[in-house]
Amino acid sequence: MTAGQANPEFRPEVTTLYGAVRGRYEQGVAVFRGIPYAAPPFGPRRFRPPQPPEPWDGVRDAGAFGPTAPKPPYSEAFAQYLSDPDIPGDDCLNLNIWTPAPDPGARLPVLLWLHGGALTRGSSAVPVYGGASFARDGVVCVSVNYRLGVEGYGLFPDAPPNAGLRDQLAALHWVHDAIGAFGGDPDRITLCGQSAGAISAGALLAAPPAQGLVRRAVLQSGPPEASDREKVRRMVRRMAGRLKIPATAEAFAAVDRDLLLRTQAEAGRLSSPVLGGPAFGIVVDGDLVPRDPLRALIDGDAAQGVDLLMGWTRDEYRLWLVPGGLLERVDRLGPVALAGAMARCHTGHEVPRGYRALHPDAGAAETVGQMVTDHLLRVPLHRLADARPGTSHLYEFAWPSRLPGLGACHALELGFVFDTGDVPESKKLAGEGAPRELCEAMHTAWVRFAATGNPGWQAWDASHPVRIFGDGEPYTAYGPRDAEINLWSTAPTVPEPTPAPDIRAPGAEWAAAVRRLRRSVGTRRR
Repeated sequence: MTAGQANPEFRPEVTTLYGAVRGRYEQGVAVFRGIPYAAPPFGPRRFRPPQPPEPWDGVRDAGAFGPTAPKPPYSEAFAQYLSDPDIPGDDCLNLNIWTPAPDPGARLPVLLWLHGGALTRGSSAVPVYGGASFARDGVVCVSVNYRLGVEGYGLFPDAPPNAGLRDQLAALHWVHDAIGAFGGDPDRITLCGQSAGAISAGALLAAPPAQGLVRRAVLQSGPPEASDREKVRRMVRRMAGRLKIPATAEAFAAVDRDLLLRTQAEAGRLSSPVLGGPAFGIVVDGDLVPRDPLRALIDGDAAQGVDLLMGWTRDEYRLWLVPGGLLERVDRLGPVALAGAMARCHTGHEVPRGYRALHPDAGAAETVGQMVTDHLLRVPLHRLADARPGTSHLYEFAWPSRLPGLGACHALELGFVFDTGDVPESKKLAGEGAPRELCEAMHTAWVRFAATGNPGWQAWDASHPVRIFGDGEPYTAYGPRDAEINLWSTAPTVPEPTPAPDIRAPGAEWAAAVRRLRRSVGTRRR
């Protein structure tokens, strides 16, 4: 430890491309928060691609988190499990850096974190994402804010799409150009994200303007994908209808920001990964996203030489179904729920029959949840790993939360990855008593991957090795999800059914059931 690190009054200073910043020493590492990587995206810059920040004179204080992107709060049902700080201000395109050595000669590996939140919520200020443990273990950790919701992913005829993804690209360029002054190695950047952050990382891996900027990538519970443009347009049109304005960026820019957030929350209140519905997402735009990112990474020349660490939690769906009591409602629907999963996943009867044969004791909610998780997540990641053997590593997080009903749900692994399991915000999802040994094992694997490309287990090959992080010592299983995955490779896909006029038809019955479910859950969340 240097004399500066030992002195709590010492303030490390680093000069960036746009001006000098003054950080803090905390827990033996240097921390710089709220550094702008782009100009505030409001006024004439609203709904436009990010622009460079204005240079500043003197030394800018970087002791506190900067403003977060405008976003609605979580519903009461989800807020009991997930934290999402709201910091007001326009200068929301900012990032934070934790480094053990703000020294240009250090050349340490870099982990660039993109938070999740369905592209509508989340921020880099969530305490679970604190980067001190990565810096303690020799990795420079950077976390990023980017535009969310309609501000970042609205699809308009008079504005470029994917503004939030363009923010992330601007942050990646900033890190590549500036991280050396903070002790990082610009040639060893690991792009890491969870859920929507992983989907974003996958899109950036495939993006032509990002080629050569990333050495490694971690995709946690999110595959590379592009959303259907019509699905995003429906969300924008739904908001425009409620606001009684044209569905244009010009009209949306004239709406009070708080009203826009309330309208967005109301319009998207009943959408979910399991039930579907209109939602914001990354779309093919012919520019930053010229084609579907998964296809570009599987059969194109994108991200050549990039090492991949990818995986999921055992019970992803439980975070989507347990809050609000939706799990029990889906169980009661029984066969209707299975018919709905077929429609959601565009498949025939063979797949749900296969799941029931493999898991005869599973209820309807578990079967539906695992089907949708495999369709949206595990199957695409398997395909990507198959296309990149030898440089891909897969994992499954299987430790169950201590809170009732959650199991090994979506986002539960985050406190283990960041080694922040002791913070209250991690315990909101994990409960008390998370095993310290598992936290150390998982965090160490991510550190090793960022430094070397090898997290500590066998790379993907024909034996399908998957590292299991659960109760007890982590271990490698071979093909633990192959039986389910194979159901999708052999079953024919079918187009999404058109609701039939006969209410007895499964598609129409499911549509009516989903409407009832959404209404009931929406009522509980108010």
